[in-house]
Amino acid sequence: MKKAMTLGAALAATLCIAPGAFAQSRSAEAGEAKLVKMLEGREAGKPVSCINLRSTGQSTVIDGTAIVYRMGSTLYVNRPRSGAESLDDDDILVSRTISSQLCNLDVITLRDRTAGFQTGFVSLGDFVPYTKPKTVATR
Repeated sequence: MKKAMTLGAALAATLCIAPGAFAQSRSAEAGEAKLVKMLEGREAGKPVSCINLRSTGQSTVIDGTAIVYRMGSTLYVNRPRSGAESLDDDDILVSRTISSQLCNLDVITLRDRTAGFQTGFVSLGDFVPYTKPKTVATR
C-alpha cells in the first residue's frame, strides 16, 4: 500500500511538471522557427566576443532562444550560455556594462514591461554575425 501511494505521488508530480516542460519545448521550437525566418538569405560569420552598444540600432528577443542585435545590415545573434528559456519578447532587457561594449561575459536582466519586476536573467554567449552575401554582377 505504501509503495502504491509513493508511486501515485511520483506520477502526480510528473503530471504537474510535464505541461510546463512541454510548453517550454514548444516555445523554444517556435523561437527557432522565428530565428530561421529572420536569418533567411544570410550567412553566418566568425563569432565575436563583444559588440559595440553605440552602433547597435535595435535588439529583438526571440522567445526562449536568442537575442538578435542589428548593426547596420548585419544581425548579431546571441544564444545565451544560460537562461535562454527565460527570454520573452514582452520583457525589457537591462544590461549593465562598464564600457561601451556588450560582451559574452555580461549578464542581461529581464524585466516585465508592465510591472517592472525582474522575470529572469541570461548569461550571454558569443555574438554570431549574419550578413547577406555579396552578389556578383554578371554581364
